[in-house]
Amino acid sequence: MGAKLLVVDDQMGVRRLLFEAFNEEGYTVELAASGQEAVDKVNEAMPDIILMDMKMPGMNGIEALHEIKKTNDSVLVIMMTAYGELEIVAEAMKLGIKEYVTKPFDINELRGLVRKTLNENLECWA
Repeated sequence: MGAKLLVVDDQMGVRRLLFEAFNEEGYTVELAASGQEAVDKVNEAMPDIILMDMKMPGMNGIEALHEIKKTNDSVLVIMMTAYGELEIVAEAMKLGIKEYVTKPFDINELRGLVRKTLNENLECWA
């Protein structure tokens, strides 16, 4: 596939799992352990899609999304949350996230969701 993917999660195990799962599928995978690191990496790595945890210490996923959208409004974002907080998901949707998944997630379903989101975006530009 060759798309650039940025994984943002404060849990090293989640970052490692997603790195391995998407790297073996041919994605270029960058990792960030915090919202601030994600904001910094978006400008240097220019990812096609971001998988971002909603709950992180310091700058949370919503705050990071606000900052990212200021500099790269077209980046695709899938939020990950261990919490079923619909008001936060609704706020993230208003900011332009494409999808969200609840932890624990099925890695094969997440792979399919990333493929679907990227393909839908490509169709929009075709």
